Amino acid sequence: MTFVSIQEALAKGKGRVALRGWVYRERGSNEFKFIVLRDSSNIIQCVFKQEKFSSKAWDELDKVTVESSMTVEGTLKEDKRAPTGYELQADKFTVLQRAEPFPITKDQSPEFLLDVRHLSIRSRRLTAVMKIRHTVMKAFRDYFMQEKFIEMEPPIFTPNACEGGSTLFEVKYYKEKMYLTQSWQLYAEAAIFALERIFCISPCFRAEKSKTSRHLSEFWMAEMEAAWIGLPELLKYAEGCVSHIVQMAVKENTAELEILGRDIATLKKVKAPFPRKTYAEVLKILKEKEQVDIPFGKDLRTIEEDLIMKHFDKPLMVTNYPKAIMAFYKKRDPKHPETALCFDVLAPEGYGEIIGGSERDTDLEELKKALQQEGEKLENYNWYFDLRRYGNVPHAGFGLGVERVVSWLCGLDNIKDAIPFPRTMYRFSP
Repeated sequence: MTFVSIQEALAKGKGRVALRGWVYRERGSNEFKFIVLRDSSNIIQCVFKQEKFSSKAWDELDKVTVESSMTVEGTLKEDKRAPTGYELQADKFTVLQRAEPFPITKDQSPEFLLDVRHLSIRSRRLTAVMKIRHTVMKAFRDYFMQEKFIEMEPPIFTPNACEGGSTLFEVKYYKEKMYLTQSWQLYAEAAIFALERIFCISPCFRAEKSKTSRHLSEFWMAEMEAAWIGLPELLKYAEGCVSHIVQMAVKENTAELEILGRDIATLKKVKAPFPRKTYAEVLKILKEKEQVDIPFGKDLRTIEEDLIMKHFDKPLMVTNYPKAIMAFYKKRDPKHPETALCFDVLAPEGYGEIIGGSERDTDLEELKKALQQEGEKLENYNWYFDLRRYGNVPHAGFGLGVERVVSWLCGLDNIKDAIPFPRTMYRFSP
């Protein structure tokens, strides 16, 4: 017979099918053996009756262990007591490999599960997360392709910093010294003079000495950059993109969200437009409603982001952060010179910043001054300064943290579970 996925078999609901996968659960007696088989699509209970098999086959079946790989043929039968509402009355099987005793059992620590991530990634929970992650990337790409953006791949090796030199990963590049990219942004700014509207999804690296549940050393950014736009247009792209991602996840990953125990009704409400507040307005809310007095000029920490989001059930767009604490390329707001024409998107339910973006400074001398204040060598940015010398135009862009969006959609406690194999300050294997 032709093999079908378990989900395809469940959709068929009756008749004979041939399945292949791995043993998710197993139990039995002298007369019956119950094996819950899993594949990438779902799980199904397979029922084996001793009377249908030879003593040799039954002995082989009796030795099957969790995570053994096997094929099973039989007849589908509806049974509401079964995990997914159907069971397979098996009459034929082949054990491809009988697994050794599986090291993962119930109630093991998160750190142990990370130590054996090459095995724990098989769990239904992480499988559900990875499918939602796939949807996030697909939805980002779909949204910007619908908006007539062009996908462009950035370099991973870079000669200089984009987000501050203190978080650069230095690597040996033949006889030279290079760094792993912090963001595609400087290269995106070069490419918009040719392609005008572009996007990418690529890995980024930041050597932040952080142990929080929101930080990774290697993560993925979904970024966009466009010529001829300012902050107002940028905000519309951001809320449109996030809305599209969430609604596509709700539509395509209902089963996975249910496995994760996610409140789908809450996610369905996440649609544009999103509320917008300036940094100064956020400080006012924190002071009046949370009795937290943050001096102007101090960046919002995780605790302040969590407090402000108690008052919003949709993502909040916070604009006009203090210029003094922003990256060198963020343009000063001419109407409020102490602030930058920038924004963050904060996710509800305590998931913090998921997007950061800005208008880019088009003033060459301002850029030089800002880089000097950060202690950077101007000669390293000569190629970047050329972008202001030849055909300079207004432009803007943002970066969306893929793992942060996945964490929020999945309701994860730690961002390490939003990526297949996490890399942090202390974790670099498997």
